[in-house]
Amino acid sequence: MTKLLNISERKSSIRISSVEIAQLCEKRHDNVMADIRNMLEQLKIQSPEFLGDYTDSRGRTYSCYFLPKREAMILISGYRIDLRAKIIDRLDELEKQLSDPLPKSLPDALRKLADEVERNTVLELENQQKSLQIQSMESYFRNGISPFEFVKGLNGVNSLKIGEFLVSKNWLYQDTRDQKRVKAYARDLYLTEENIEINPHGQEPFLSYKPVLLKKGAAKLYEWYTQGTLPMKKNWNGEFTSSKAVGL
Repeated sequence: MTKLLNISERKSSIRISSVEIAQLCEKRHDNVMADIRNMLEQLKIQSPEFLGDYTDSRGRTYSCYFLPKREAMILISGYRIDLRAKIIDRLDELEKQLSDPLPKSLPDALRKLADEVERNTVLELENQQKSLQIQSMESYFRNGISPFEFVKGLNGVNSLKIGEFLVSKNWLYQDTRDQKRVKAYARDLYLTEENIEINPHGQEPFLSYKPVLLKKGAAKLYEWYTQGTLPMKKNWNGEFTSSKAVGL
């Protein structure tokens, strides 16, 4: 299990690791490290001041950063609102931990340790589950597939209601021609869009639009699927399975 040292032992102030920022924001750690280096360079702060390391579940040691609250807030100022909220909530949690009094007895200390171990275990299991979900999703995802085609390979999903569901999630909207179009919120993040010119006989030509699923969008749909959030058929057997033949 990766051990994250969130509170600095050298100073009585909170510090959040780049590893945890990457996990909370669902970003690659090397990309977060690059963001931090760029920020520190612009702030003219010496990087070694915040450098540290961590050990992964296989006992391997890697470099990381430990950012104080000020620098962490500056870093996430350019992130999406929902990601900023996750980091701010975590910083608040770390501040609360720092302000909590030390255990006054051995039983109190053991209870606190047990709670921390339980939280870390739950986090590790969630990360393992997410990794398995991504592997399963990637086994049949292909470029150019629409979200409507994608969910047809997910057992039990009511694909006829997916358009309405994605409208409610701010991914799609209905245009004047009753077509599903990609909203700005989801564009180039979860979805992109293809257009085809239609030339009906005796009528003016018009553009037809097809929402196209990106890999991150497929991962999010699959996450909603395993959480039971997608609209499901009434006769669904309760099993979360997928077909490798989807979209082919």
